Amino acid sequence: MNATETYRAWCASEALSDREREELLSIANDPAEIEERFYCELTFGTAGLRGILRTGTNGMNVHVVRRATQGLADYMNGIPGAAEKGVCIAYDSRINSELFAHETAAVLAANGIRVRLFSTLHAVPQLSYAVRHQGCTAGVVITASHNPAKYNGYKVYWAHGGQAAPEQAAAIYACIGKVPFFSAKTCDFDAAVRDGRIGMIGAEEDAAYYEVTRSVLLAPALLKEKGATLPIVYTPLHGAGNIPVRTLLQQAGMTQVFVVPEQELPDGTFPTVTAPNPENPDAFRLAKALADEKGATVILATDPDSDRLGVAVKRHDGEWAVLSGNQIACILLEHILSGRKAQGTLPDNGVVVKSIVSTTLADAIAARYGAALENVLTGFRFISEKIDAYEKSGEKTFLFGFEESYGFLAGGFSRDKDAICAAVLAAEACLCYAERGMTLYDALQEIYRSYGFYKEKQTSYTLEGKEGMERIARCMSGLRAAPPEMFAGVRVNVFEEYKTGVRMARGKTPERIELPRSDMLRFLLEDGAWVVVRPSGTEPKLKLYIGANAAKEDALDALLGRLFDDLDALLRRELRM
Repeated sequence: MNATETYRAWCASEALSDREREELLSIANDPAEIEERFYCELTFGTAGLRGILRTGTNGMNVHVVRRATQGLADYMNGIPGAAEKGVCIAYDSRINSELFAHETAAVLAANGIRVRLFSTLHAVPQLSYAVRHQGCTAGVVITASHNPAKYNGYKVYWAHGGQAAPEQAAAIYACIGKVPFFSAKTCDFDAAVRDGRIGMIGAEEDAAYYEVTRSVLLAPALLKEKGATLPIVYTPLHGAGNIPVRTLLQQAGMTQVFVVPEQELPDGTFPTVTAPNPENPDAFRLAKALADEKGATVILATDPDSDRLGVAVKRHDGEWAVLSGNQIACILLEHILSGRKAQGTLPDNGVVVKSIVSTTLADAIAARYGAALENVLTGFRFISEKIDAYEKSGEKTFLFGFEESYGFLAGGFSRDKDAICAAVLAAEACLCYAERGMTLYDALQEIYRSYGFYKEKQTSYTLEGKEGMERIARCMSGLRAAPPEMFAGVRVNVFEEYKTGVRMARGKTPERIELPRSDMLRFLLEDGAWVVVRPSGTEPKLKLYIGANAAKEDALDALLGRLFDDLDALLRRELRM
């Protein structure tokens, strides 16, 4: 069926509520909106399903959630023993998150699959840990992470605690595709709770997560002794981080934690920000005022599902600097490696894992401490897979993993980005540097003095709808077919095409790339700079990443500016913007 036919079938379905039917009838004279809602189905991207809250095949609603869950149930019921181990479910503060979690639980229970559901909103890292701790086959989190309020999503995790691998996600999606809309098995949620098919997860699971998180700390004695001397401002941005972050800071000894009152309580409309994204400096506006009032030099912020951590630090001129994800990662990495070396607990086979679009400063830091560094594709599932493989083989000991998009992981007990653990580590690092008379801003400058200046610049080009996705695809095809040989006067030495997995170095025979296939292009320039272009796996965006390093900051800024201007102009031409 085409979009119009599908629209009419939905309008006629008895499965729709009165509100949903009214919503669809209100767009009866808007063919563009009908096309947008019904021209396709939500597909699994980097982080499962994610879409705008609206009725239709291309939106997040109870019918899409039920269908996705039926597909997951069908997939699991084809695996011996999977149903008995069951599924762990969590949800954040977004609009309809609790509703979608309950619908997910009801469909799984109706299909004979054991369900363990968090009784209140919980963060992604808590779910990731619980999947392994509870011995479940899979996990589901209802969240759209840091996206604006109109979005929600559906993340699928597997027994190792990480998100489903691409091949597995494809198999689950194939099962979903075989499920007609409105045909999912379901049951009464409350009845399933009463008869035990849906079990509720309580405080004992939180306590276990808190215990393993505290084990990552490098200076617990210092925190107990002097943690009360360091004022910290924290904002959960209306999300799930409020209780776990504050609890862990309190347990560690950090008792001067001031929470932004306007952003403390869960609220899926996110009334104080344009988007609940700690990458956005606007997210720190209220926190800065509170920090100035309380005399704090550091602000911590977590997104709604608490997988991303943002940090703002006070400069000596009294202004606030909102750190990039790469800067936060390097501060945490230096703190972890230097601390473990001083304690004599740094293993000889230690490894740091990062996404390929993240800063190469981490390479230099890891090398100084004798740790290996490995690059993986974008998507934290790939870092999770490495942790799982090393745990099984014993070949390497995982130390730290990160993505430039404000995702960090230490310890490896969770297998996804863990902003809760990262927040406590950042607070600890702040106190350790304070013992040396330094702030986290000073710490960053010390890193640059030690390793040289490294900076990155990125941007996204948003092109929503069917036409937008087609323009992004044409842009990638054009760059793939005719890759530029120079950017801003700097020659490209290596071109890496990840869709076919080929690495082409100037003057050399093409080589295979030993990473999974991906719609991504990477350019390595002769001066050490690098460029990556790829479509987002979760949003209607084309993403541009640029990184470079130099001995002097002003020269680096000039180089980054030239590269960005050249690439921005190129991509806008290709995208016809």
